Amino acid sequence: MTSRMPSMPESRAMHAARRAGRRTSPSAASTWIVAMLIAITVAGLAIPTAAKDRVPRRREAVGMPRLPEAPMQPPSGPVMEVARIDRGRRGEVRTSAEAIDRLLAASWKKHGFEPSPKLTDEQFVRRAYLELGGRIPGYDETIAFLGSKARDKRAELVDALLESPDYVSHFYNYWADILRLTERPQKQLPFEPYLDYVKDSIRTNKPFDAWVQEMLTADGRITENPAVGFQLRDAGMPLPYVDNTVRVLLGTQIGCAQCHDHPFDQWTQHQFYELAAFTSGTRLRNGPGMTFVRKGKEREIPNRAVRDLLADLKERNQPKDNQLRNYIQANATHVNFRSSTLKLPHDYQYDDAKPFDAVEAKVLWGEIPSEARDADPRRQFAAWVVARDNRQFARTIANRLWKKLMGVGIVEPVDDFREENPPSDPELLEHLTDLVLAVDFDLREFVRVIASTDAWQRRAVVHDPASAEPYRFPGPALKRLTAEQLWDSILVLVVRNPWSVQRPSAAEFSEAFAVDLERADLASVERRFEEWMETYGPGRQRRAMAMSSFAGQPLVRASELPTPLPLGHFLRQFGQSDRESIEGGRTVATVPQVLAMFNGPITHAMLVPGSVIYDDVTSHPREQAIDVVFLSVLSRRPAGDDRLVAVEEIRSAESPATGCGNLIWGLLNTREFLFIQ
Repeated sequence: MTSRMPSMPESRAMHAARRAGRRTSPSAASTWIVAMLIAITVAGLAIPTAAKDRVPRRREAVGMPRLPEAPMQPPSGPVMEVARIDRGRRGEVRTSAEAIDRLLAASWKKHGFEPSPKLTDEQFVRRAYLELGGRIPGYDETIAFLGSKARDKRAELVDALLESPDYVSHFYNYWADILRLTERPQKQLPFEPYLDYVKDSIRTNKPFDAWVQEMLTADGRITENPAVGFQLRDAGMPLPYVDNTVRVLLGTQIGCAQCHDHPFDQWTQHQFYELAAFTSGTRLRNGPGMTFVRKGKEREIPNRAVRDLLADLKERNQPKDNQLRNYIQANATHVNFRSSTLKLPHDYQYDDAKPFDAVEAKVLWGEIPSEARDADPRRQFAAWVVARDNRQFARTIANRLWKKLMGVGIVEPVDDFREENPPSDPELLEHLTDLVLAVDFDLREFVRVIASTDAWQRRAVVHDPASAEPYRFPGPALKRLTAEQLWDSILVLVVRNPWSVQRPSAAEFSEAFAVDLERADLASVERRFEEWMETYGPGRQRRAMAMSSFAGQPLVRASELPTPLPLGHFLRQFGQSDRESIEGGRTVATVPQVLAMFNGPITHAMLVPGSVIYDDVTSHPREQAIDVVFLSVLSRRPAGDDRLVAVEEIRSAESPATGCGNLIWGLLNTREFLFIQ
């Protein structure tokens, strides 16, 4: 193809397909028109007859913005250094995967289930990139995998993805939803160092138990010890902090017991306060006599130093002083622990104690590990959470990651372990728990084993979450792409460098942000603040994003975008969480999603001259155009019916280039593209 493709598809394709009266099929390209009409109906959007022909029409290329230069140039070097996979363990991985498959096969036989068909290479390459890297494969990546004759090419692809920046970005998005990661949970406190800490823990493949213990026991300012962000996320809310921590790490909902005995579980209000007593001594702001650790030594900033700076600021009373005040308060904020007594609330009404009685710290089950019994209560709590003897910790993360890859947890919801909500396959769950312990909480290695199973490499199965029949995992459950997977997949079709803007490292940000309040006067603090604003402040971030933007949308990975994004952004429209609730992301259909896919700037970008798919199509002979489009968008070659419809669309369009544009846009709107099949 050498002629110029238009920037948007024409409505002619919709009219032609509608006239043909073809039925929908998840694997046929001819479904794209009907699929979009169904999506509109499901979303409840009523379209007058006279307006139907206008729905898919795109703006013409005239006046369309150009693609930004920065993301269109390939990276000049490595995007990031990711911990390497030990390929020498591939035999052990295969053995572990086969053990899981045997358990599932026994379950299928016992319950009368047949496994789903095995994935073809075309289906496998798409699933592997989406589930392990958070995006579809590019055209060249698909061609390379399909053309490989290596017997272990699937295992090699899994390993390569797990040591790639794509894996780090994708699993960062996963944890960002669980940990409610946002840049400003409190207006005065920047969380960029904590966000990078989470990403870096994934990048370096830090063992999960070590990662969690660091977050639960961290002291200091966020610029000195970014792990304190976990405790600062619920600053000033000590009881919700305990509730959220237990939900995320132990899969247990005890929040109702804050105010009364749990109505649906065994936990009492007294037990909740006993557990909360372990962390009640955590202090989250600077105050008299409080110390924090800097470079291995305890230091204290007198409260007077902060008070004097704020008093000088108030006396000066300039318009920009609100930002400077937040900057000073952020540098004064730190986490510190001092043992204290927690008392029952004034309205406590049960017979086992009285209001305002002191509570003795006590765990919900098991015991404090012997090596931590002489430590302070917060460290005792952390040691109990991550202890190898506390199987619920390993069990919870095993169940979470199983759901991440298989679509359904063995316990659902994943944070509601209780007697009245038993696992669908107790033997499998305990086996996976043993696996987490066997790999020493190496979550990436655990994912590697699951991705190597025969079960994961089978076709997706439609599962009704409301069904009374437990899911037996004949294959992964069919699921829609998350908002981040969809965004990052469209970027594959548009840009060559989705990493043109990256979040600053914790060290870079902290070096620019931190100021020594003990020795600084207001003038020096203000100079330091202005220097930070010029290097890593919000304004600098906006300018960097603007350099990589198309029609106001920064064309960078979802993990690098500001968080939370505004409501109207593509990612929020497709269900990205506002990060206020644990796992708040959604994949339900809405009207804005339909409109965004029909006529949003990100879907327009892929058909602008210079985009990846534009160049891939135009650089191949005309007779290969249809194959290039299908391989780029759906990671497969067209089937017989697909090719007939595609040829007819290109033949009947105003030009072959226009027809190719219609085909690209149409495939993007199929269920086959939007779901992991």
